[in-house]
Parts: sequence; structure tokens; C-alpha cells
Amino acid sequence: MTSESPRGCTRAFVVALLLMAGIPDVLNASEGGYAIWPYVVVLGMGYAALLWPARRRPEWLTPQLRTGAPAVASLLFTAGSLLLRQEALFGPGETAVLLSLLFVAVRHCPQPWAVVCGILTGAALLGTPARFYQDDMSGLPGFMMAALVLIGVVGGLAAFLRSQDYRRAMAVVETRRAERVAIAADLHDFVAHHVTGILVQTQMARMMATTQPENLDTVLAGIERAATEALASMRRTVGVLRDTGPDAADRRPVADLAGIAELTDGFASPVQHVTLDRDPAVPDDLPHEVQAAAFRVVQEALTNVRRHAADASAITVRLRHDGSRLEVGVTDDGRGGTQLPAAAHGGGFGLVGLTERVTALGGDLRAGPPAGQTQGWEVRALFPTGK
Repeated sequence: MTSESPRGCTRAFVVALLLMAGIPDVLNASEGGYAIWPYVVVLGMGYAALLWPARRRPEWLTPQLRTGAPAVASLLFTAGSLLLRQEALFGPGETAVLLSLLFVAVRHCPQPWAVVCGILTGAALLGTPARFYQDDMSGLPGFMMAALVLIGVVGGLAAFLRSQDYRRAMAVVETRRAERVAIAADLHDFVAHHVTGILVQTQMARMMATTQPENLDTVLAGIERAATEALASMRRTVGVLRDTGPDAADRRPVADLAGIAELTDGFASPVQHVTLDRDPAVPDDLPHEVQAAAFRVVQEALTNVRRHAADASAITVRLRHDGSRLEVGVTDDGRGGTQLPAAAHGGGFGLVGLTERVTALGGDLRAGPPAGQTQGWEVRALFPTGK
């Protein structure tokens, strides 16, 4: 039996509250002899806008339509009641629906629709008390003041969360940008390595042309191999650098598969045992950008163990090669306990940068609980190697 997630339980609780809040609206209108259909229309449109599952929601049902249509229906209900001089009730159901729609409008509607839909839902909420207080306006100011306070609180919360969403989106963009700049620095080192090899072997070939011409073929083969690897590195890497700007960034050191052994040895501690399980089939001459990305995957995964799973006692770093793909996996047995202060946990975008780097090389990155286990965490990356 699987337990419901906290998010699912919270959603079910909110849905139940919304539905229960609408019952008094309909019952009071029925007992008071008022027409029921306007309440059913307004509540039905509001519930459809709020409770329609996002995965099944058609594309034409945009946030501005979802929030604007019920608000307009509520305004028409109020306007009709005032024009016909027919008293009508207002209840908790419509109030809750309009406040929820205000939240959706401010947080999710695109500009400038967020302002338009926010004003519509706010005006609809402010107008609901006027239906009942048509003859005696003494109670109207109090209800309108309460409505203004609710509008300010809900609208302010939605605006704050919208700003947080924007900041996170910008942080993700900047993380990806920084990772691409780091890839550009790596590309410089990759190409410099190969070009230096070409230069040295070319000088050697010139000297051997007169002294040992029979051995030139071996040197030329080395030049050809270095040039091919340099072109392959540029082809795989330069595509992800097209939209990076001229901003300078600290260059990251280039590492390889051999550096992973040093990384794991340095990470181990008396309470945390790190095992490097490297398949003998893993070749040492994989493309440099693949080796650097593999090193970064292991480095980030081990760093996250320190940040988020300090209670882990056994960490396994796994390297496999099936002839065409390199598999890099880091698994720990932690339960999420950490002794680090909150300020040391990082910004939460390390995996975003890793995903950018891995996918840029045509690979795939997965992070989550290990299959078939009830605790622990696993980071697993697959890189095409072409060999």
C-alpha cells in the first residue's frame, strides 16, 4: 500500500473545502426563495476553472480565460441584481472561488493579463455584498473593507510567489549559462591539448623526413588521430555555446576518469566508506569532454551527499562501458539527514547544470531513489562514446 504524498493530501483538502464552501450558497438561496441557477452557474464555472486537472486541460483553457470568465459571470450576476432591484445573497462558496481565482490570475496569467484578470476578480468580490445590501447600505462598508483586506493578502501572496518563480527561472537560466561557459573553457583545453600534440608530432615528422623516412607513417597516423579527436570535441561541444554571452567566468579544471579515483579517495572519511567500482572494460582513451563530464557527475553527486545525506555510511561510485556508452553512477544509503547549516546547502541548481552538460553531449541524467530500495539516492548518467 502506498501513502499519499503531502502535496496530494493538501490538494484533496483544499478541493474538499472549496466544495463544502459552495453548499451554503445554494442551500441559503433555495431556502430564501432566491433563484438558484445564477449561483450554480458562477460556482460551476469557478470550480471548473480551479479543479480541472492540468494534464487534461485543453490548450484553449488559458489562465486568463479560466480566471476572467467566472469573474465576468459574477459581475453580471451582481449587475443584474442591482438593475432589477432583486435582492440576492452572497456566500462563502463564491467568496472562496473568487479569492482562489485572484490567486491564479496574479501568479499564473501572463502580463498584462495578470493585471486585467486580477482587477476583474477583485471587482467581482467587492461587488458581491452589494446584491444583499441594496436597501440598507449600513452593512456594506464593513463587508467591502473585509473584502479589500482579503484581496490584498491573497494578491500580495500570489505576487510574492510569482516573483519567487521568476527569480528561480532566472537562476536556472544563469546556472545553465554558467555551465555553458564552463564547457567553453573545457573546449579550449581539449582543443589546445590536441593541437599541441599535432604541433609536436609535426615538428617530429619534419625532423624524421630526412633521417628516418621509413617511420613517418606512425607519426602521421598520430597527427591524423589528434586532428580527428580535436574536430570531434569541437563538433560535440560548440553547438551548446551559440547563445552564451561575453561574460567572463572562472575556468574549471579539466578532469578525467583517472581523477575520479583521487576524488573518491579524498571524499572518504572514518564514517563514510566510498567504493569505486570500475569495470575493466572502461577504456582510458574516451573523449576528453566525456571524461570531464563524468568527473563532474561524480563530483556533484558526492557533494550532494555531504549537503543532503550526511548520515550515509556507504557510497558506491560505478563506472561501466558496454562498447558504445559510458555509465556513471553514484549511490548512497543515506536517509536525508544532514549536519550542515541551511546556508551551506547550496542553491539547488547543481543538477540543472549537470543535466545541461550531459544532454549537450547527447547523454541522459537521472537522479532519484535507487530502484527496489526504500532509502538512499542515486545519480546515474549515460554518455555515448562512439567506441
